[in-house]
Amino acid sequence: MTAASQATIILASQSPRRLGLLEDAGWNVAARPPAIDDGRLEIDTGDPETTVLALAWFKAAQLGPPIEAFASIAADTICVAGGRILGKPADRAEARGMLGLLQDGVHRTLSGVCVVLKSGERRFMIDAARVEIGELSSRVIEEYLDGGEWGDKAGGYNLADRQAAGWPIRCDGDPGTVMGLPMRRLQPWLRAIAPSNDPAEDRG
Repeated sequence: MTAASQATIILASQSPRRLGLLEDAGWNVAARPPAIDDGRLEIDTGDPETTVLALAWFKAAQLGPPIEAFASIAADTICVAGGRILGKPADRAEARGMLGLLQDGVHRTLSGVCVVLKSGERRFMIDAARVEIGELSSRVIEEYLDGGEWGDKAGGYNLADRQAAGWPIRCDGDPGTVMGLPMRRLQPWLRAIAPSNDPAEDRG
C-alpha cells in the first residue's frame, strides 16, 4: 500500500458531510464512527461552547490516539436559538419543532472539534456561524419532513442542501462550521501538524 493510499486522518464520525469536507480539502480519510450515539446524550449545561466541546472530546476519547494516521478528528455541531441548544432531532415531531423555532429568525451554529495526535495530545477548536432562515410555509416544512432529510443533522437541516433547494437561508461565517467542520480554521491547522509528505500538500 502506497503512502498516498493510506489514511492520513481518522474521522470519528459517520457524517457524510464531515467526510466530504475533509476529502474535498485533499485529505485521505478513514471514517471510524465511535460506538456512542451522541443524539442520546444530554449534557446538563447552559453553556453551548462547553456542550459542543464536551461532546467532541467524548467521541474522540472512544477511539484513543491514532495508530496508522497522524491525527484523528472528532466533532460535534449544535444550533442555539431562543436560549435553547438544539442537537439532532430524535424524530419527525422534534424536527418540526426545531424548524418552527429556526425559521423566520436568526440562530447560531457551533462546531467543536477535538484533534488527537499519535502522542495522545489533544487539541481543541470551536467556531461559530450566524445563520438566518426566512419564513417557510407549512407545506414546505411538511414536504421536507416527508423526505426524511432532517435526520442526523443539528437543527434538522443541512445548509448546502437547503440552499440548493431554494430555501431562504443565509450563512454569515464559515459554511463548513454549519455543516460539521470549521474548515477555514481547521485546514491550515491540520497542514501545520501533518507530515511533510502528506498528499494534501500536493493538492493545494
